[in-house]
Amino acid sequence: MIHPLFAKAIPFISALALSSFAQTVPAQSLSDRPIKLVVPYSPGGATDILARSLAESMSQQLKLPVIVDNRPGAAGNIGVDAVAKAPADGHTLSLALSSNLMINQFLFKKLPYNPQKDLGLVAKIADAPLVLVVNPATGVTNGAQLRSWVSANKGKLAYGSWGIGTIAHMSAFRLSELMHGDMTHITYKGEAPLIQDLIGGNIPMSFASGAVAGQFIATGKLKAIGVLGPKRIASMPEVPTLSEAGFDDPLLRAVGWVGVAAPAGTPKPLVDRLAQAVEAWVATPAAQKRIHDVGWSLAYQGPAEFTETYKREAPVWEAAVKQSGATIE
Repeated sequence: MIHPLFAKAIPFISALALSSFAQTVPAQSLSDRPIKLVVPYSPGGATDILARSLAESMSQQLKLPVIVDNRPGAAGNIGVDAVAKAPADGHTLSLALSSNLMINQFLFKKLPYNPQKDLGLVAKIADAPLVLVVNPATGVTNGAQLRSWVSANKGKLAYGSWGIGTIAHMSAFRLSELMHGDMTHITYKGEAPLIQDLIGGNIPMSFASGAVAGQFIATGKLKAIGVLGPKRIASMPEVPTLSEAGFDDPLLRAVGWVGVAAPAGTPKPLVDRLAQAVEAWVATPAAQKRIHDVGWSLAYQGPAEFTETYKREAPVWEAAVKQSGATIE
């Protein structure tokens, strides 16, 4: 029996294969118009940094202007919605996170787009694992000590995140469940104030991005316990995965990612050409350095493999959101 999520995902999964029948297009090649690469976040962040490097490379390869268009707001929904409603001609793309392309559909009661119907996957660029960090004053240095400490303080501890339903929230909620910690969730308006409170001792633990937390881990102001995902990250090779640290769970083995999407119905030859351009950029030392510098891990996948990843991970995140009770109007 097909899982309901997979049943709903059929249009999404088949969009690339059947795109030439989905709508009439003049020709299955790019025109001489600029390509718009929409980033659903403000300039200066990790996604934006990668987008600008990618845009420059794609412009050189495709002999077309590629313009980065920042459209922040509503947890990334505004920018992704603009792409979902754009013409399916290969000239409007989104560089977005898994929260925008996958998790938000389970979190928001009303989402202006349906990622499984309105978008098609072009390429996955990188995994964006988070690292579990604690304030050194806790005395916790590894997974076993974390279990003991949380057990001894059941119902008295808190963890932070930068928003309800974020991967930082979902992962910490699951971790608290595994340890029977009955921990309180505290939300912050961004990662920067969260890190400040964490260093200041106002909260004892949280998940954080490698790009932000790395410098504080290096100086001893934070202690890294483990990273999300199936493997260690290159920027912190000494930090174990949470599975290695004793927390083997499907959700904690999953990891956020950043990828390129196009409007559903974009002809397959265009999707393949765009994916080739992304792959060529990913293969360059400059791109790999940028990915490493923001604390992410190179993990390129083309349209078919990326779609399989989506199919495998979506039920995990759907269940996590439902179990947490998180919802956003």
